Amino acid sequence: MPGSQLVNKLQDLNYRVQTVNDSALLQPGALRENPLLVLADLAGGDKVMTAIAGLKADAATSHIPVIAVCRRGRRRRRWQPRKKPGRISPSAISRLPITCRNC
Repeated sequence: MPGSQLVNKLQDLNYRVQTVNDSALLQPGALRENPLLVLADLAGGDKVMTAIAGLKADAATSHIPVIAVCRRGRRRRRWQPRKKPGRISPSAISRLPITCRNC
């Protein structure tokens, strides 16, 4: 399983680790387990992004920090700046994909 080395290391350090293979279970699991943080693999694409957005939209789970990772060198959906400068609506900003320096 991807990330199993991280899971094993955290368990060796006496952290409680709960893995979820279905992104639809992320928010209910976070409500039930009350984690210190969520580590999400963006390889799941839009389903994972939607699950993270749902986690942040719910007042009961919005305080939980999310660390999202992707495979190095993967260049999938990148936001491109608009050619004409102008005002960007908040809803457009919320739909921007998460990008990272190494993705």
